[in-house]
Amino acid sequence: MEDRLPSATLDDLDFRILAQLQDDGRKSFTEIAAELQVSVGTVRNRMAALIQSRTLTVIGRVDPEKVGFHAYAHIFVKVRPASQIMTVARKIARLPEVSFLAMLSGEYDLEVNVMCRNNDHLIRLMNEKIHGISGVHETNTNMYLRVLKIAQPDLSLVRPNLLLSSSKNQRA
Repeated sequence: MEDRLPSATLDDLDFRILAQLQDDGRKSFTEIAAELQVSVGTVRNRMAALIQSRTLTVIGRVDPEKVGFHAYAHIFVKVRPASQIMTVARKIARLPEVSFLAMLSGEYDLEVNVMCRNNDHLIRLMNEKIHGISGVHETNTNMYLRVLKIAQPDLSLVRPNLLLSSSKNQRA
């Protein structure tokens, strides 16, 4: 995590390149350079630095419903003793169904989002894997009935005065 550049070290051009890729992750260096009125080499070098610092990861986003994941759940996990939180978190993080994992303050210690093929898969995950982890004391599971929005972070919240993307602004 310490390899990541803090947002303060990213300049306006970095944010504009990131916004271009959020609109279309397959956009070429040439297209980005033309839209931002900089050289292709500049875009290539900036993207290489963003990737190397792990600020940017280029991936293909799959629609889980369309490939067979029909049971999503949000699971709160209470760990006892509390000294085992990170050990339990590392074990949960290795489960392939886990799409999000965070440590919390409050009643529960961990928040876990999972994607499963169906309800039976979710039940097996809970009973055979999560509840089988030493230190998992209690869970509270909420099913997502329908996912209405999955989004990337809105970069304009970090750089509000920067024109990040022409297509975003055209839709506004």
